[in-house]
Amino acid sequence: MLTADDIERFEASRRRLEAIAYRMLGSSAEAEDAVQETFLRWQAADVARIEVPEAWLTKVLTNLCLTQLTSARVRRETYVGAWLPEPLLAGDPMLGPADTVEQRDSVSYAVMVVLERLTPNERAVYVLREAFTYSHREIAEILDISEAASAQIFHRAKKHVADGRARTEIDGAAARRIVEEFLSAATSGRTEPLVALLTQDAIAIGDGGGKVPARATAFEGAKAVATFMRGLFKPGKAKRNLVGGSPEVYVSAANGSAAIVAVLDGRVIGVMCPEFGADGAIAAFRSQVNPDKLERLTRRWAATDHGEPVLRSAF
Repeated sequence: MLTADDIERFEASRRRLEAIAYRMLGSSAEAEDAVQETFLRWQAADVARIEVPEAWLTKVLTNLCLTQLTSARVRRETYVGAWLPEPLLAGDPMLGPADTVEQRDSVSYAVMVVLERLTPNERAVYVLREAFTYSHREIAEILDISEAASAQIFHRAKKHVADGRARTEIDGAAARRIVEEFLSAATSGRTEPLVALLTQDAIAIGDGGGKVPARATAFEGAKAVATFMRGLFKPGKAKRNLVGGSPEVYVSAANGSAAIVAVLDGRVIGVMCPEFGADGAIAAFRSQVNPDKLERLTRRWAATDHGEPVLRSAF
């Protein structure tokens, strides 16, 4: 039976474990489940004989996440439409450490999307090394592999991440300014101003999970994306009926970068995460509208100061 000290030791690691699990799984609910299962394993263990609790807990959690990732790949084959990670608002403790560029970058929405394409082992090594600065020796012990294998997997994973994203580093103020300019162009009713803000190979895709209408395949090319966005923000009774009103639109921050957040009656109904390419042009829009993946964000939205909406009546 756990003592109060044993429980306190686990709770001291909870936030770190949740942050690892979120990066591994791309879902706050699945991350919380993995951490809870880790606690149950801790509860059943002879904790007095565990010399380094942090290492033990990390190993248990990571292996639970690896099992979850393997089964998730099977489930996502039957997922309706595109599967995108769950975005989190700036300041959410589940985002984890943000002391270095590497840590901030590893939880950006663009990287979270690319992580979905890695093998479970590649994802685990990348997350532990890049975001939490574990040594290859420590990672080798966690995954039961050699240090050389850990280093090799990390090199491969980092290359996949670099190759799979178009994002260019851009400061928060500049990103916000570009997003606000984009919203102004989107509501102008004209396509040309939107095209000027996009890279020529821009894409737009959304995740509705079969619960909210969303494009199953990406719009590709600046003209196609601009046309879609112009239509998205064009006033229309059918759209208002579909969502139950006209949402307010905010420019906020999710996963370390500017994001467009649509809110209706205090409930977040959509988060659009831009990815920036060369010269600050927008290279991608990934929209999360699956209500199951917006529950945590909605709770945090209600508890934080998010300023005034950019648009008070989106359509």
